[in-house]
Amino acid sequence: MEFGIYLPLGGFVVGLVIGLTGLGGGSLMTPGLIFGLGIPPAIAVGTDLIFAGVTKSIGVFAHRAAGNVDWQTVRLLSSGSIPAALATILVLDRMPSLDGLNRTVVPILGVALLLTAAVLIVRNRITRFAMRLAEIHGTPSDRWLVLFGAILGSLVAISSVGAGAMGFAVLTVCRPGIVTKRLVGTDLAHALPLALVAGMGHLHLGTVDFGLLLALLVGSIPGIYVGSTLTGHVPEPVLRCLLAAVLVTAGILCIL
Repeated sequence: MEFGIYLPLGGFVVGLVIGLTGLGGGSLMTPGLIFGLGIPPAIAVGTDLIFAGVTKSIGVFAHRAAGNVDWQTVRLLSSGSIPAALATILVLDRMPSLDGLNRTVVPILGVALLLTAAVLIVRNRITRFAMRLAEIHGTPSDRWLVLFGAILGSLVAISSVGAGAMGFAVLTVCRPGIVTKRLVGTDLAHALPLALVAGMGHLHLGTVDFGLLLALLVGSIPGIYVGSTLTGHVPEPVLRCLLAAVLVTAGILCIL
C-alpha cells in the first residue's frame, strides 16, 4: 500500500491503547486516519467501524466466557442503538455525494471526540454521581437505557465514536454499583453488534476500504496483546489524561 509501514504502525498504537485501557480505539483511529494519513472522513469512519467490530470481538468472547456480560442490559441498549444506527445510515445514504457525506461527518466527529474526552476526565465523578443519584431516586428506568442507546447508535453510525467511553458512562449512570469487569464486558458486548451493523451500513454506502482495514488489523492484533500484558504497569490516570488531551486536540481540529 502507498502508506507502507504507517498503517500497521497506527494499528499497533491503537491496539496498544485498547489493550491497556479497553477504551479509545475508535476515538483514536478515525481522527488518526483523517488528520495523520489524509483518508477521507467517510472512508475513515466506515473502515474503522469494521475494524472495531473485529477487534472488539476478541474482548467480547473473553468476557462472555468469564460471565462478565449483563445480556438483559445489552438487549435494552441494542433495542435503541441498532434501529437508530440503521435509520442514520438511511439518512446518510440520501446524501448527494461523498463530499457532502464528508462534510457531515467531520463536525459531528469533533463533538463526539470532545464528549469522549470529557467522559475520560470526569469518569470517577460520573461514578460517584450515579451512586448518589441511585440512593436518592433509585435505579433509573430501563427506558433510559433504550433512549441513551438510540443516541449512541446515531453517533456511532456517523462518527464511529461513542460506543466505548460514552457507553461506559451510560452504563455507570443506568446501572450504578455494577462491578467494573461486568461493566466493561457489557459495554463491549453492546458495542460489538452496533459497530458491525453500522459498518455494514457503511459497506452499503461504499465507505469501507478493505486494503486499509487489513493493514490496520495486521498491526492492531499484536498491539492489543502487548497492551493487555502491560495493564497495571502504566498509571491509568496519566494515560487517561494523555488520551483526553489527544481527543480534545482532534475534536477542535474537526470543528474548526
